[in-house]
Formats: sequence, C-alpha cells, structure tokens
Amino acid sequence: MVATQTALDREMLLVPVPPPGADAAAARAPGRPATEGAVAPVVTTSLDGAADTARWGVAQVAQAALAVLAVLAIGIVVQIALLSHLEYRSSQVSSLNSFRTQLAFGTAPLGPVGPDHHLLALGTPIAVITIPALGVRSVVLEGTTGSVLTKGPGHVRTSVFPGGAGASVLYGRAGTYGGPFGRIGDLHRGQMITVVTQVGTSHFRVIRVRPAGARVRPPAPGTSRLTLGTASGGFLTPSGVIWVDAAKVGAPLAASSPPAITLLPSEAPLASDTTTLWALLLWLEGLGILLTLAVWTWRRWGHAQAWIVFTAPMLVVWVFISDQIVRLLPNMI
Repeated sequence: MVATQTALDREMLLVPVPPPGADAAAARAPGRPATEGAVAPVVTTSLDGAADTARWGVAQVAQAALAVLAVLAIGIVVQIALLSHLEYRSSQVSSLNSFRTQLAFGTAPLGPVGPDHHLLALGTPIAVITIPALGVRSVVLEGTTGSVLTKGPGHVRTSVFPGGAGASVLYGRAGTYGGPFGRIGDLHRGQMITVVTQVGTSHFRVIRVRPAGARVRPPAPGTSRLTLGTASGGFLTPSGVIWVDAAKVGAPLAASSPPAITLLPSEAPLASDTTTLWALLLWLEGLGILLTLAVWTWRRWGHAQAWIVFTAPMLVVWVFISDQIVRLLPNMI
C-alpha cells in the first residue's frame, strides 16, 4: 500500500498542474491552439431572435384574423336566424302604427306619386296585405330594394297600386327578415288575399302559381290583378322566382296610374342592394379601431380591463356588421 502511494505521488510530480486562471489566460492568448477536448462556446446572434419574433407576430395576426372571421360568420348566422326576424317585427309594428294613423286622417298615399307631385320615398307604408291561408298580415312598403324588403313586402313602383286597374306587383322575402312570402307557393286556386289601401279594401282570388319565365297575359281592360313574387329554391341559394297571380273580386278601385320611371338595378328580382355598402365599410373600420384599442388595453392594463371595456362595443359593432352583410344578399331571400 505504501509502495503504491509512492508511485502515484511520483506520477503527480511528473504531470505539470496549471495554476488557477491559466485556462482563461490561454484562451485570451493569440495564436494559441485549442487544447484537445475543449468545448467551443456557442455564439448566438440576434437574427434567430428576430426571426422567431417575426414568426410569432405572423402567427398572432393569422390567429386574430381567423378569430374575427369566425365571429363574423357566427354573427351572420345569428342575424339570419334570429335578429333579422326581430328587426322585421319591430319595423312592422312601427309601419303599422304609422299607416293606421294616416288611414284615420285620410293622409295615406293614393298612388306612387304623393300630394307634392313627387315620387313616394322608398319604404313609405302604402297598404296592409292579409293572406288568411298562410297566416300572413304585413304592411306593404313602397319600393323593392333589399333595404326596403327587410321591413316588409315591397310594391314595384312601375305597377299600379293594389286594387287599381291593371297589374300590381309585390315582392317579399322567402326566409330572412320574417319571410312573409316564404309559403306563397303553397297557395291554391280560389284562396283569398285582402289588401287595404287609402283608396279602399280589395279582395283577390288566387288564379295560379307559376315559376319564373312562365308566360302570363296582361289583365283584361277594366280588371285588376295582384301578383306576389319571392325566391324559390333552397334557403340562401335561390334558383329562381315563384309568382302567384290573383284576380280582384269586383270592379277596380280608382287608384292612380304608375309613373313612367326606370327602376333602380337593386329593385329587380333577386338583386343585391349595395346602396348601404358605405355603412358596412364604416362599421368594419370601427371594428378595426376597437380591436387595436382592445389589444393595447390587453397588454397595457390587463385581460380583465380589456373584457370589461370592450365587450359591449364589440357586440354592437358585431350586430351592425352582420346586418349589413345580410343586406347584401338577394332582396327576395
């Protein structure tokens, strides 16, 4: 045991032991070759960090964009299934109250031209239509743009007022915003339709239900006819227009003749109304501003503060954007 320890001591004396700090000094010495087994230090650059930050930023933007699109898609579904019907009912109540007051005072419209010799404003209440077989009772408004038909059935301005001599044409939505004409295809020959205007009450008997493109003769002189039209086909995927013709029972009323005007492109069957596109753009800009402020508040003050401050404004903007998008759909669906 003594001999072995002596041998180890001799070996230790033969191997030079570097003093403390010699490794650091050797690393600083220029031209000194690296010792065998030494590990080279890993040098990191700021480029990798910048790339990771950029990728993280792109991912965050993509996630935010997808979240906004998902919320808007949900908003459109809610608008079509629920909010549009509530908006239709609210508009109908307001229009019915206004039209009843005008009937009582004798100031309701007598024709497409008002007492001031100007065309009636789009959306003016002109009549009340009742279809007992379908349980429909709606206020009819002047014009057939998409915005007008969100409030109720609309009267084609180049046709006579309901009950007057000639053909009167009304458009109505099939599914959205109350869908007042959604079931007119179920009407049968002989069923009745009643229309009340300032001129009087007219009763019409259904004579046919026809698809788009079917030829129909104009009403005979001294007679009155009412035509109802709405979208046919799948929900939100219209394949055409379905028409219902009804002949007036008795003599025509003394309604004024339609004016010689050119209808707006948005008043044609299944046309889109882009007159309120500017409103959609403004609401989208508002959404962008709110999102920016919400993100800033989220990072600056905290999550709870951002939810408390921006939840209500976001819901309001979300509802209006969804409504404007649905208004761009064809006017009869």
